[in-house]
Amino acid sequence: MDERTRDPLQIRAEDINPRYNWGRALPSLGTMGVDFEERVDYRRLHRYRLGRVKQALENSELGALLVFDVNNIRYITSTKIGEWERDKLCRWALLTRTGDPILWDFGSAAVHHKLYTPWLKPENCKAGIIGMRGMVDPAFGLMAKHAKEIAALIKEAGCDKMPIGVDIIEPPMMFELQKAGLNIVDGQQVMLEAREVKSQDEIALLNRAAAMVDGAYHMVNEELKPGVRENDIVAKVNEFLYRHGSDDVEAVNAISGERCNPHPHNFTDRMLRPGDQAFFDILQSFMGYRTCYYRTFNVGRATPAQHDAYKQCREWLDNAMMRIKPGATTSHIAEAFPKANEFGFPDETSAFGLQFAHGLGLALHERPIISRVVSMDHPTEIKEGMVFAIETYCPATDGFSGARIEEEVVVTDKGCRVITLFPAEELPITHRY
Repeated sequence: MDERTRDPLQIRAEDINPRYNWGRALPSLGTMGVDFEERVDYRRLHRYRLGRVKQALENSELGALLVFDVNNIRYITSTKIGEWERDKLCRWALLTRTGDPILWDFGSAAVHHKLYTPWLKPENCKAGIIGMRGMVDPAFGLMAKHAKEIAALIKEAGCDKMPIGVDIIEPPMMFELQKAGLNIVDGQQVMLEAREVKSQDEIALLNRAAAMVDGAYHMVNEELKPGVRENDIVAKVNEFLYRHGSDDVEAVNAISGERCNPHPHNFTDRMLRPGDQAFFDILQSFMGYRTCYYRTFNVGRATPAQHDAYKQCREWLDNAMMRIKPGATTSHIAEAFPKANEFGFPDETSAFGLQFAHGLGLALHERPIISRVVSMDHPTEIKEGMVFAIETYCPATDGFSGARIEEEVVVTDKGCRVITLFPAEELPITHRY
């Protein structure tokens, strides 16, 4: 079929089962569309994501997926109306086994979609409102109204006798769906199954997002000096990333000096001083695709204890990355991480997130999860095309410093390829004395 006339919702086998040419460098191209080279093909991205969900739905016991999680909405419908709606539960989408995506959006956004999202059928772009985290009282009847509407659409699709998967939901809305005769079950696992292997376009977007943080860390390396505060760095990183096309700087953790141990996962107005060890985590997204990217620096000079902590942190990270390849298990990788008591924690739950890996995509935390908390008893397989962040932490023997390093990796046919390229093999020391 001619590409100009084909149904934009038609899924082809190559859309959902791509093969990569890992012999080439991963693209880190500009954001502007051009006529002289192939960049991200967003229509191909739309087909891939929808195809993956349809495939996961077919492999499950579910008759339909009803999603309120904004990442799942974007994955299925390729729509987004701004970061302000991330925690509002004000949009939702339905995908049945036999139908096309149906989207209920916030007010005029639904009208906008009819004009600007030709991959969705105009009649499937609906305005809707339910609870918005309880702001609209369930007694007003909007939840009951939409629950009956959804149940009717599922029945029309012939899926009403099957379980209906839901990801996250306001309890009153779930009760109304049950009153409408639907068997509501967990649908998040099916969505995460669909999202775990990335397409070439998703990998290109993740690589572009990482490249933006490479640049941000170069700036941090130049700015980090005595008298600068943690929040000054946070502000400069935010400005840098938004100027370079970020659609959401989710967080910038900035930890320095005596705050490094134990790790507090935040930032303050603490002023940096000579000899401070400082680490940062930059979490941002480009076209929805996220980064989780730690780097550690020292200001002016570093002590033997700080050098040792950094060296050990890097060694744990490298040992774990060496184990990453298709067919490996998460337990095999987690075995390379130190046990909690080996770096000063009473149990693995207390140390969770310090020796750790997690998938990256439209969400900060996707599959796989690699941690001694869960992976040793519940190993899962690493697959080609997965993208995840792997991070380690080592407290220094001085009792207050600490090193934190993180790399984002793409799983190739032979191993993994690092896409976080700001140098981290040795401890960077800024404005060396």
